[in-house]
Amino acid sequence: MKDRKKIAFYKRKRYIFIAILLFGLLIFRMYLPTLIKNQINKTLATIPGYNGYVNDVDIALIRGAYIIKGMYLNKLNAKTEIPFLKFPKSDISIEWKSLFKGKIVSEVILYNPDAIYVFEDQNSKGKEPDVDDWTKALTEIIPIDINHFEIHNGKVAFVQIQASPDIDLHIEKIELYADNLRNVVAKSRTLPSPFHATGISVGNGKMTLDGNINLIKEIPDMDLTFSLQSANATALNDFSKHYAGIDFEKGTFELYSEVAIADGYLKGYIKPLLKDSKLIGKEDGFFEKLWEGFVGFFKFALKNQRTNTLATKVPIEGDLKNVKAGVWPTVIHIFQNAWIEAFKRQVDNDVEFRDAFQEAQKESKKEKKK
Repeated sequence: MKDRKKIAFYKRKRYIFIAILLFGLLIFRMYLPTLIKNQINKTLATIPGYNGYVNDVDIALIRGAYIIKGMYLNKLNAKTEIPFLKFPKSDISIEWKSLFKGKIVSEVILYNPDAIYVFEDQNSKGKEPDVDDWTKALTEIIPIDINHFEIHNGKVAFVQIQASPDIDLHIEKIELYADNLRNVVAKSRTLPSPFHATGISVGNGKMTLDGNINLIKEIPDMDLTFSLQSANATALNDFSKHYAGIDFEKGTFELYSEVAIADGYLKGYIKPLLKDSKLIGKEDGFFEKLWEGFVGFFKFALKNQRTNTLATKVPIEGDLKNVKAGVWPTVIHIFQNAWIEAFKRQVDNDVEFRDAFQEAQKESKKEKKK
């Protein structure tokens, strides 16, 4: 009889223990979003020169994910209330397909993110923030390495509020995909991570960014091509009028670039083009017409007469600690375009990853000789 009572007592005790455990797990599950939110806000509060905050966090245990809502970051002593970084919704989850390869990594998807550089905010007085500080803090929010990264409907912009009129240069509707960032899928090629992005610029231009990168290295290796096509040049008037005192009545603006980085050595170019452009507007004043006519004369002298295109090619090459665009090579390329060759309206495909790698080896040999 006593044995039966003991057995019944232990059974009740076991059930009570299970019930307490389940209740504790339920309470922990309910508090977990607040716990993560507080930890993220604590991390954002430690970034020198910036302040940031997260409004809410949701947990999806079944798929091993959490969703951060309403996160922003801005510089201290900013003159405007426009956030420098704004992430309305960030989905961070375990990449399940990589678990089958024995790797525990994450995938991150950002919805409607904004990165807005407000000139007045970033140049306001106060402690000068370090880019490494806020980028490191943002990566610390994610507990495991990122292998897959996406952006949907993103925007980057340069804004100057105190200009007259306001300057707003932006690329919006950005769709970005980057995969295999932690080299989970081992491949023989040197650059294991494909990268692709598209967007719409100010002036309704079409932006495309393609390439491959290697983020495993301390200074990432990469081989990227960038193109901005068929942007209405008149959309640049606020910027060009403020900084150069000129505006466009019509024209098309395009920009092409190739960049390769290997072992810390960068090699590439930036090539802007103006096609069928006209500077003098009917509503301009006398002095504005005089200045625009003066600029237009030199533009006419230096453009390609056959294709009615003004273009230059700015080479960029050297150690990442001392990247510079050559002045004289730029001038030479202007005259080459005017009198010798017509630039193609596309990427030149004359910069490759091996070019940067060979230059890096040359620089390494020079350092050894020293």
